[in-house]
Amino acid sequence: MTSKQYINNRKLLIAAPFKGDALSLQKVLKEQYATRALPNLASLSSAIGEHTGLIILTEEALVGDVACFGNALDQQPAWSEIPIILLASSQGRSGRDTDLARRRLPSSAGHVIALERPLSSASLLSAVAAAWRARERQFDMRDRLAELAEERGRLHILLENVPVGISFMDKQGQSLISNPLYRQYLPRGVIPSKDSTEMPSWEGLDPQGNRLAPDMYPGARALRGESATGVEFRHRSGDDGESWRRVSAVPLFDQSREIIGAAAVIVDINEEKHAELSLRRFNEELEIQVQARTQELKAVIGQLKKESDERLRAEERLRHSFKMEAVGQLTGGIAHDFNNMLTGVIGSLDLIKMRLAKGNTDGIDRFMEAANTSAQRAASLTQRLLAFSRRQSLNAQAVSVNQLVLALQDLLYGSVPEHLNLIFDLSDEDPWICADANQLENAILNLVINARDATPEGGTLTVSTRLDPSESSDEPGTVVIEIRDTGCGIPPGVLDKVMEPFFTTKPIGQGTGLGLSMVYGFAKQSNGRLDIESTPEVGTTVSIVLPEHPREIPDSPPASGATVPGKGQSILLVEDDDSVRLINQEVLRELGYEVTTARDAEEALKHFHALDHVDLLVTDVGLPGMNGRQLAEVIQHAAPQLPVLFLTGYAAGARDRADFLGPHMQLLTKPFSLDALASRVADMLAHSEQMKPSGAETL
Repeated sequence: MTSKQYINNRKLLIAAPFKGDALSLQKVLKEQYATRALPNLASLSSAIGEHTGLIILTEEALVGDVACFGNALDQQPAWSEIPIILLASSQGRSGRDTDLARRRLPSSAGHVIALERPLSSASLLSAVAAAWRARERQFDMRDRLAELAEERGRLHILLENVPVGISFMDKQGQSLISNPLYRQYLPRGVIPSKDSTEMPSWEGLDPQGNRLAPDMYPGARALRGESATGVEFRHRSGDDGESWRRVSAVPLFDQSREIIGAAAVIVDINEEKHAELSLRRFNEELEIQVQARTQELKAVIGQLKKESDERLRAEERLRHSFKMEAVGQLTGGIAHDFNNMLTGVIGSLDLIKMRLAKGNTDGIDRFMEAANTSAQRAASLTQRLLAFSRRQSLNAQAVSVNQLVLALQDLLYGSVPEHLNLIFDLSDEDPWICADANQLENAILNLVINARDATPEGGTLTVSTRLDPSESSDEPGTVVIEIRDTGCGIPPGVLDKVMEPFFTTKPIGQGTGLGLSMVYGFAKQSNGRLDIESTPEVGTTVSIVLPEHPREIPDSPPASGATVPGKGQSILLVEDDDSVRLINQEVLRELGYEVTTARDAEEALKHFHALDHVDLLVTDVGLPGMNGRQLAEVIQHAAPQLPVLFLTGYAAGARDRADFLGPHMQLLTKPFSLDALASRVADMLAHSEQMKPSGAETL
């Protein structure tokens, strides 16, 4: 703290009868100190107070009433000793004669600095600064003492009112500080292990209820440097009888880690122990009653056991059915939002953004590839979840099972090791089904990979097809696709769980537990079923059973080619997700289309009626309010020939495309590549142009 800061809260008092002395002193000191000049000791004595920092006296001021000055100093607090600088005159005296002036001061003036005049301003300022610093240390000490007193008061209140007994003891176990409750428990203030008169009243017990030796009591252990907590004691006193206490103690160390004593806490647990004992007695009585009742009911239990076992099996089957349905509803419900989130791929895009912000394009291709790979993996997981939940959008078409399996031969051969013998046993009847060919291929590939993993030591894996005719000639038969292996098989206790999602018998990191559940969901959604037969150490047969379908001549697949750029055609894009809408809008505009965007069906209808014409409606199915399918019906009512492309991550109504799609409608499942979107838009616009009558105008 500088002298400038002292001026704000301390006064330097000057007692000088000669006005010239007072003015000279103030002139020297006023730049650094708050001064007040007084003409005599009486005025000085009245001015002395708690904000007095320093007193300067000239020898001439001592001719007044020195006693009143002494009384004013005596009234100062014990911590206060105001420094006094006495300016004595040396005229006609030796330097040591200043003691004569000093002896005229009262005895209560303890801190006196005598200076001979004349003296320089520098000497005076130096002496004043030293005395002022000493005075400031007094004020600091006062403040610290006040803080300590306040802290001690709070600690005293805490000790007096805390509902446990607390003590700080010396090395002999004698309390140095304790609260009333502790003194109530130990009136002599000495721990039982150190006081033979208290020892019989305290019986310590270990957690097993065995009696403790006195040297194992918490206080004795703490004085040896050990911590002891939660030791229960049975305490006996003549007034209260027997009661229970819980005692804890910890050692106290000095700076050199020498034990100087211990701290102990005693808690009254009498009610807790009595409640525990009452509960124990109640339990013992209840156990006796239960045993008696058990004997009476034993005959009835034996009679009901068989019925109970059968009921438990039925309940287990019912719980399993509910569990499978609940998981299906859950996976279907989250798929739409999850597919929208896949457009983020936050990590790689953030890295690309950081690189571009720095003008550094090195490695961006790698980050883009990583983002694309992550998105594709997420999309695959979503498709598996939707497949199990039987809520994926299936493009069911007539499919020759034999031709589909033959098309997969090269891929399946490449998926199994050389030591595994892969055999194809296809039906001579060339059975047909109505199913989504891509999903069926995925299902077969999943089952072959499972069979491969079940035969690590080698063996035979057979993929076969057959047609099982119906018992009635009027009804179609069933087509069976079997994957058989000679592997380790599945234990009977596990067989009922293998179709549950995320259940896997493979080691951690080698299976998601979604393969069989996905195949199960696909089969159920395709009006079929999935059968599994397995014998441990013999092998497993998994059968996809689907209804037979009449043969059809498939349409020629469209020729693939480069994306055709747009010619300014007008596209109305409806998407509630901001990120997806922005990306699709930019792609279509880059391809040369005029794009108008809307967040929901209401906004889309406003744009549709405001635009001169619309060549294509591209809309998400799951919109808030009116969904995309309803929006398409409204718009096609005004423009019957308008093509509509639906985009969906999940929509319950779109699971069967044949039922969901109307005339001039197509569906694209999220997530999709931007090339796929551009190609589909170009194909639909080209087809729409071909279907227009000559001279027709676009609405």
